Amino acid sequence: MDTVSPRRVIDLTHARADGWFAKLGEGSPSFAQLSEVLGERFLAFSIIAGVRIASVTIDRQSPDATLVDFTVGDDTQEHRLPLGELRRRLVATLCTDDVAARNLPQKPQASDLQAFMGFRYVLLSPVFGLTLLELMVGGDLPPTVRVDLGGAKDEIELSVLRDLLHERVRQEGESVRPKSPFAIDLSAIPRALAAASDDDWAAVIALIGSWPGPLSLLLRTAEGQSLAAEVRGNLAQALGLLGTAYVHTGRHAWAEEVMRLGIQWGQESPGSGDLFERLGQAMMAQDRPAEAIGLFRRALMLGASEASVLPQLARCYTARGKRVAAMGCLRAARRAGAFEHELHDQEAELAEALGEPWARACALLEKRA
Repeated sequence: MDTVSPRRVIDLTHARADGWFAKLGEGSPSFAQLSEVLGERFLAFSIIAGVRIASVTIDRQSPDATLVDFTVGDDTQEHRLPLGELRRRLVATLCTDDVAARNLPQKPQASDLQAFMGFRYVLLSPVFGLTLLELMVGGDLPPTVRVDLGGAKDEIELSVLRDLLHERVRQEGESVRPKSPFAIDLSAIPRALAAASDDDWAAVIALIGSWPGPLSLLLRTAEGQSLAAEVRGNLAQALGLLGTAYVHTGRHAWAEEVMRLGIQWGQESPGSGDLFERLGQAMMAQDRPAEAIGLFRRALMLGASEASVLPQLARCYTARGKRVAAMGCLRAARRAGAFEHELHDQEAELAEALGEPWARACALLEKRA
């Protein structure tokens, strides 16, 4: 018959870290200044996460754009982030599970208890006014902690304590997030993409048609400039999609304006090639092939699909009377894997227009090949 180990009650007086943050800042004027700029709790978060602040360049107009130079752990390489982004990353870091020790010695030292509970949580508890009183282990039950919540005492599972501290960190992150007037729901992008795949352009406009105004204003703010590259790319993609929807619904001037805004958000990232292609399509829809040529060529430079762009570029050259250039685009598109049906009619029309000289040139090229 298996025996159940008795439940142990371990006093945490020597393991907890009450007052650690105040003690760290005693007699340090720079510590007080950092607390004022970063926020006291976020300075504590940075210390817990192993971030060492080297310098701060304060932006009085937009505090979230304040630049923070720092190192992480034992790495001497210096990094720089806007304060708003640093706060976001600190919250994300502290809301991941800390690796804690699985076993506890029979006669644990303070370091053993801290490792078992997770040193991060020992430090976070006093930051949020929690006093760790006792740890209960054994008895074939999950570990629990008796906690003073500031007048009320309660016994909770250790895993619940960790979740509680994660939630408090997240709430702290929400409390300092600027209340932006630019409310953009990024979850609308997948729905807009699905609507576009069904050629439901009215639905695309209904989902994201209100975005250009706020995004035009946001682009000019420090908040907009500090957005992560991935978010900027998603916004650029959405604006390109909206521009295409306007093309399909005959609102060409709106399409051009929206796509140019999208290009500004994309800042010539890899996804910008798609935006330049869409803008070129908008020019073609307005019978403006000369302007479309430059846009399609820019799309190719930024990595857009040659199989998709080159047949469209060929139509532009044909419209401008540059048949040899158009034929060259079609031959390159064929090598890039463009579909036959996208090339055949154009090639036949161009070959007829170019006549016998083109046929002789092709024969000569085939002999040399």
